[in-house]
Amino acid sequence: MLRYFLILVMLATPVFAVLPDEILDDPVLEERARDISKGLRCLVCQNENIDDSNADLARDLRLLVRERLVAGDTDQEVEDYVVDRYGEFVLLKPVFSLRNAVLWFTGPILFLVGGAGVALFIRRRSRMPNPDDGLTEAERDRLANLIGD
Repeated sequence: MLRYFLILVMLATPVFAVLPDEILDDPVLEERARDISKGLRCLVCQNENIDDSNADLARDLRLLVRERLVAGDTDQEVEDYVVDRYGEFVLLKPVFSLRNAVLWFTGPILFLVGGAGVALFIRRRSRMPNPDDGLTEAERDRLANLIGD
């Protein structure tokens, strides 16, 4: 029973792809590297940060982050360096700017326009006259016979 519990615990814990040879000797720098890596996207996996990815490019990025930290860069300088090299897509949480404002606002605007379109459609449909209103009694009987009522 204990064996199954341990297996479940091992499966439930996150697996980090950081290899032992990548870890810095200085625990403060290593912690900074981990914090920076949490915000950088693996360009191969795209929905994982580089610490969680086993891709070769993610390893290269982890090594680059640590190299820049050892060189004395601040966290922001390291992030700027990686963004300059790989583009803003590498950030898991992109920064809002005028350049990407269209991407930030297109979804909500389309949602509001679609909601307004649906509301107008429902409103117009409720105002449409009932097709049975202009029929004579004989036409209603014939229609009921055709429909099968």
